[in-house]
Amino acid sequence: MQEPNITNEVIAAHGFTPDEYQEVLRILNRDPNFTELGIFSAMWNEHCSYKSSKKWLRTLPTDGPQVICGPGENAGIVDIGDGQAVVFKMESHNHPSYIEPYQGAATGVGGILRDVFTMGARPIAAMNSLSFGEPSHPKTRSLVSGVVAGVGGYGNCFGVPTVGGEVRFDAAYNGNCLVNAFAAGLVDADAIFYSAASGVGMPVVYLGAKTGRDGVGGATMASAEFDDTIEEKRPTVQVGDPFTEKRLMEATLELMATGAVISIQDMGAAGLTCSAVEMGDKGGLGIRLDLEKVPQREENMTAYEMMLSESQERMLMVLKPELEAEARAVFEKWDLDFAIVGETIEEDRFLIMHHGEVKADLPLSKLSSTAPEYDRPWEPTPAAEPLADVPNIDPIDGLKALLASPNYAAKNWVYEQYDSQVMADTLLPPGAGAGVVRVHGTQKALAFTSDVTPRYVVANPVEGGKQAVAEAYRNLTAKGAKPLATTDNLNFGNPEKPAIMGQFVGAIKGIGEAVAALDMPIVSGNVSLYNETDGAAILPTPTIGAVGLIDDIEHMIAGQAREGHVALVLGETLGHLGRSALLAEVYNRIEGDAPPVDLANEKAHGEFISANRDMINACTDLGDGGLALAAFEMAREGDVGVTLDAGDTATLFGEDQGRYLIACSFDKAEALMTAAAQTGVTLTTAGRFTGSDVKLGRTSAPLAELSDLFSTSFEAAIF
Repeated sequence: MQEPNITNEVIAAHGFTPDEYQEVLRILNRDPNFTELGIFSAMWNEHCSYKSSKKWLRTLPTDGPQVICGPGENAGIVDIGDGQAVVFKMESHNHPSYIEPYQGAATGVGGILRDVFTMGARPIAAMNSLSFGEPSHPKTRSLVSGVVAGVGGYGNCFGVPTVGGEVRFDAAYNGNCLVNAFAAGLVDADAIFYSAASGVGMPVVYLGAKTGRDGVGGATMASAEFDDTIEEKRPTVQVGDPFTEKRLMEATLELMATGAVISIQDMGAAGLTCSAVEMGDKGGLGIRLDLEKVPQREENMTAYEMMLSESQERMLMVLKPELEAEARAVFEKWDLDFAIVGETIEEDRFLIMHHGEVKADLPLSKLSSTAPEYDRPWEPTPAAEPLADVPNIDPIDGLKALLASPNYAAKNWVYEQYDSQVMADTLLPPGAGAGVVRVHGTQKALAFTSDVTPRYVVANPVEGGKQAVAEAYRNLTAKGAKPLATTDNLNFGNPEKPAIMGQFVGAIKGIGEAVAALDMPIVSGNVSLYNETDGAAILPTPTIGAVGLIDDIEHMIAGQAREGHVALVLGETLGHLGRSALLAEVYNRIEGDAPPVDLANEKAHGEFISANRDMINACTDLGDGGLALAAFEMAREGDVGVTLDAGDTATLFGEDQGRYLIACSFDKAEALMTAAAQTGVTLTTAGRFTGSDVKLGRTSAPLAELSDLFSTSFEAAIF
């Protein structure tokens, strides 16, 4: 098949700027051929090279005594004691999910699971953070249905529990939904596998499913804005097979036990190209590939198609040659392909052969570690205008408005499509704050959460970035877990626009300050830029995934509010209504500044909860909807009414940060008040749990009526 000519249109279609293409010419001292152009395009696009974000990502704290492996590998690794470690990461699959919701979301789950078991870990938990357009938008219903089905279809078939996440709706996502997938696994600390190739002349082995034409150009597509040609991009979306992935995981873990693996890398974005280049570059080696040896499921595939295919359920390995027979036997047993497709070489070359013909001959290091890096111009986000007066509202009416919103209503319709109990170690399922999974065979457990409040970030990226980390910290602490570390999924618009780049820079600053102050280093992550359609950007959405350790499940805070329990609020309530859920849902106002985050208070309050967790029956952080929504949710969980003393709008619905709602018996409340006085933190009585009504100040409504509204509003709004 004759390759296309390299025209200006072809160059532009591959995502190159004129300057970048001139740099390709300078590096090669010649024109690239079509396959070489595709390889440069795949490795230099935003999705693979992080060329707009590397400068700022380097400022994030990534170290700590608990960190075994930070950013740069397939996933981050954190020590949890007893010779064990947790491996975790979060990644986006936004563009594919908007184009083809089911497969886009499904392969996002598949990709993040491979990142975890590629390092030798068995996945034990998954989460997702989903952002959709307004419910009335004509695409929202099909996107929600397809994405949720894709997440559940892949995760359930693979056999990993989905234990947490978040779902939001806003008009800013009308043209570009967000699908952020998280996975975590367990590994013995002395059995971790990395991706850096080593040794010259070592076999490069292709593992897993066969290569097809699905997903060709997917990484480049993910680094571009959408326009009215979106339907033409459907072939760039990958197609997943969770049953093959399950076999691939079992085969990979069994292979690792043979001692045959020198290094291993999953084939994700840019497929064979990215996996081979990254393995070689990290090891300071070159790679030669013989493409006729690549297992293929379609006829007459070109070198370009094979190198850029993003067919799923594939891995690349550097093998100890003396153990080839043992390694091959494992994959044949699991009915998966095992093919030696090349070797490591000493020269800095990425040499691609096909039936004896050179299809690409490139300096490997120029494709990865020395890819372009930009210091994009950026503008600080202007300070928000002060919030004008917010009139008082009947508290029950305000609470009903929140419960009727799909943003704050129960997400049972979503969670019930995910298997949260597979593997039989899930202690707290989705919908109850952080998800909690027992470390199998021990008394330890791991808590997982995913958090961000985009309406805060767009108003004040620094405070919004801090708040995302702080809320993750609180969600873990509220379950009795010690926060360990974080992963980030940074979703923004076009970084070539200084205002958008300013949002990114501000959020990174806030995130960095918070993870340092709260001892939650960033150990892995993903950047997703160009989330725009026809020039309209999403809300800046820097999602934070976090992991915490419960040293003994007997100390987990997992009780419920009961009749006669006291309601306590830890932290000071000032009544901050700027950018609040109430302001948006009741008054349709997007005004004011984000609530400030006092990181010293966050730390002090978290440590107070941890030190006194055995006296606390139930605990939740106060976030969206403030005290009123948190108290209702706690009351509903315990099937008991709640009476709050306050009746004013600011106290009930303000979203001041650093606060927790605690339920406990009267004698425990007295002990907690004494401990608070000794510690110097603010702990006040807010009311009590009693009866069968929700009473806010002077107004009330039956808990059963509000619970029904809460339970039915999501489906009513979306379907």
